[in-house]
Amino acid sequence: MNEVSLVRLYMLRAVYLIIAVGLGLVIWPGVLHHDKPWSLMGGVVNCMLAAFGALCALGVRYPLQMLPVLLWELSWKIIWTLVVVLPAWRSGTLDAGTMEIFVQCLAVIIIPIAMPWGYVAKKYLRQSGDRWSSAQKA
Repeated sequence: MNEVSLVRLYMLRAVYLIIAVGLGLVIWPGVLHHDKPWSLMGGVVNCMLAAFGALCALGVRYPLQMLPVLLWELSWKIIWTLVVVLPAWRSGTLDAGTMEIFVQCLAVIIIPIAMPWGYVAKKYLRQSGDRWSSAQKA
């Protein structure tokens, strides 16, 4: 019996494809052809986004195996929203730059819609973890 429906797999593939193509068009040209050195954080961000886009391209072929990549994306955006955006909004100090990034981050809503949450719970929460030592159980 299949754990994840074909429709859900295609939804995941669409999410991976949207991310891979989007980052491929926006980030990769700058990675391949930048005429001046990046700042420390500019380089970190661009290289992380390039790697994320490449891993999402792999997710088109292996949607379930690459779920941790989508979970990471969803997690950091939720954490950032809770610890940066929400306090700034509540204190009235939310600036235009933070708001612009927050609006861009709202695209993350496609991830929980496509995510096979039952599979995630079974695979990552209820399944036994890998062993910690070389000793085998008798």
